[in-house]
Amino acid sequence: MRTTPKWLFPVLALLPVLGLYGCIRVYPIIETLRLSLFQWNIISRRKPFVGFANFVELASDPLFLEAIFNTTIIAFSVVAITIPVALALAALINTRQGLRRSGVYEASVFLPHVVSLVPAAMAWKWIFDARLGPLNALIGLVGIPAQPWLFDPVLSLVCLIVLCSWQAIGYAVLIFLVGLKNVPEALYEAARLDGASSFQAFRHIAVPLLKPVMLYVSVITLISSYNIYAQAFVLASDVQGAPGRLVRVLVLDMLENSFRNYRVGYAAAEAVVLLVIVLILTSAQFRLFRDRSRA
Repeated sequence: MRTTPKWLFPVLALLPVLGLYGCIRVYPIIETLRLSLFQWNIISRRKPFVGFANFVELASDPLFLEAIFNTTIIAFSVVAITIPVALALAALINTRQGLRRSGVYEASVFLPHVVSLVPAAMAWKWIFDARLGPLNALIGLVGIPAQPWLFDPVLSLVCLIVLCSWQAIGYAVLIFLVGLKNVPEALYEAARLDGASSFQAFRHIAVPLLKPVMLYVSVITLISSYNIYAQAFVLASDVQGAPGRLVRVLVLDMLENSFRNYRVGYAAAEAVVLLVIVLILTSAQFRLFRDRSRA
């Protein structure tokens, strides 16, 4: 009697999922790689093969270089702010577990992450408003003159970093809380018996054990920060209302080249560059984590 191989059922069960994943994930990446090698214009019937000409042009495009620079500054700043702030908030909430209203603390911290991007950006645009915003009114109480937050390229960049960090911290806190709850209580008890303070126990026990969680949060935050769009579209509009002019970011530059300049192939080349940057930075984070784990 012929028996059915054990691997056949899981393979058949996974085929629909893998097929769907290939259609919505793998195929668009392959198609983007293909389009980046063509002078693909929406309004032109001719779509000649140009090889790496789009990438060569990107290297000397000041708008693209500005978008790469701004996006990189935002991404690394958001990661640098999110990790320590989220870890501190998670540790603080974790010490309040079991008390009344502990769930309120978790929900209030996580709420910014689930708020829709456009309404959140509109709210922060009102906060940073030069004439009617409460931020200028608040700093005016301590003698600081009103700042043109959304009318200056540097200050607009700072505002975008604040908004993106505010939205990223909630998710990071949730992940850190899960990690902290999985730290064995026996380790804390042993540290207390050795005379360690709560901060010392957290620093020398919880933080080393949370390194895999930190790696995950760092990678996810960096990738999402490199793909910011709605925040810059709404928050960093110039005086005439043109979106993203004061702070040009990479995704907005791609959309402008695709649907305003009709240069889909050129925008696809930008997307490929973004993919390469994310892959390199993610690999560097994994290597850095592995090297520190061995040390």
